[in-house]
Amino acid sequence: MSNVFEFVAESRGQSGSGVARRARRQGNVPAVIYGGESEPQLLVLNHNEVIKHLAHEAVYSHVLDVTVDGKTEKAILKGVQRNPAKFQILHLDFLRVNVSGVVKVHVPLHFINESTSVGAKKGGIAAHSLVDIEVACLPSDLPEFIEVNLASLDVGGTIHLSDIVLPKGIEIVALAQGPEHDLPVVSILASKASKDEAAG
Repeated sequence: MSNVFEFVAESRGQSGSGVARRARRQGNVPAVIYGGESEPQLLVLNHNEVIKHLAHEAVYSHVLDVTVDGKTEKAILKGVQRNPAKFQILHLDFLRVNVSGVVKVHVPLHFINESTSVGAKKGGIAAHSLVDIEVACLPSDLPEFIEVNLASLDVGGTIHLSDIVLPKGIEIVALAQGPEHDLPVVSILASKASKDEAAG
């Protein structure tokens, strides 16, 4: 099996929508890698290989190897453009990273103890406001996901960004912008059945 964290690409000399369309017709995905001290480079990747890689949630929050014509660079996946009408990837954006510099990446949230939380036992229903958060950290500290523990969350309670227990070396980008950006992440709402029970 190919390494899910390695994207093998070829350089694409020309730009333009016609060239991109031709690449797609040939079963490929046009892409670009940019950032760092090098010039942006146009790429083309095999569509089937891209689909296999993107099926893994971890790809979106890992430092990847992008191998272009045999030369490998470290990068993160910054953008995926999909065709809304059919199962097709239209374009990928890769951002080069310096392994000793801070990167900003969206990391998925994994909610644990949701069905056994204090509020769930009373018939409450979890309402998720966020499914991922943007974090800043060194590439070596980048987590695959961040856990949000709902065990003690009661009906009417809310977990905010500032309540999340973060791995070492991780900062939430929004919180650095001030307390007004301390967004709700998940709440437990009273269900109709639990409201009726309380009223009765």
